[in-house]
Amino acid sequence: MTSGLKTPSSYYMELIANFPPRPITTDVELQATQNRINHILDKNNITQDDRDYLNVLGTLVYDYEQKHSPLPVLKGIKLLLAFMAEDNIQKKDLVDIFKNESILDDILNGNRELTASQIQSLAELFHISATAFLN
Repeated sequence: MTSGLKTPSSYYMELIANFPPRPITTDVELQATQNRINHILDKNNITQDDRDYLNVLGTLVYDYEQKHSPLPVLKGIKLLLAFMAEDNIQKKDLVDIFKNESILDDILNGNRELTASQIQSLAELFHISATAFLN
């Protein structure tokens, strides 16, 4: 007998019996697992057993997504462009950081590098590390 492990409740065993957690190997299995997660999250009263089970399922989803569809790592100007598109930010909205749209155009076109103060201002604006804007 292994010591240190808590004996699972009958409810937890029911969760496992109804949808046994297994490594995800296909998109169909991924969708089924995500549907199961959503079903539990839609409950009004999520128990500790639910949270523990969701943790297991979430880990399986994360592992599959890391192997099959890792998010691209955006840095520098590509990251700035992504933020602008995602947040519907116009060039005129960034004039305080770049002094004028002409300088921003040069940076976005690769004709000029970001300065240290621009990088710091962008990091503060988007609440991320300044290193994300370094190539």
